[in-house]
Amino acid sequence: MTHQAPPSSTPSGADPGRQVAQLREALHLVERIAGQSVSPSHDGQLDEAARISAAYARALPVAQRRFEARVAETALWAAAGVEALLAAGEAAPPRAAAARLAASLDHALSEMAAILR
Repeated sequence: MTHQAPPSSTPSGADPGRQVAQLREALHLVERIAGQSVSPSHDGQLDEAARISAAYARALPVAQRRFEARVAETALWAAAGVEALLAAGEAAPPRAAAARLAASLDHALSEMAAILR
């Protein structure tokens, strides 16, 4: 029996910078639901995406796999969280839940960047 690495969780050709940018946009949406002021810098987001993509390209394969796994995991729970917040409706926005989701998402984004350092 031979041991093979599991397939990558990131589809071939996926851009790590784009994935982080999409998660950052989800974070901004959740922050707005939480009632937090959000003023995303477009240039800052482009810079972050470029830095992440470059760091990913330089990273060892094991770090790339860890990053890919963290991105996939974060995308799943962030999507579920955003869906739950949106399902709650605008009548009574769950601000505390949104604030907690925003904090968790921000922390996960920081962890992703740290993986590639």
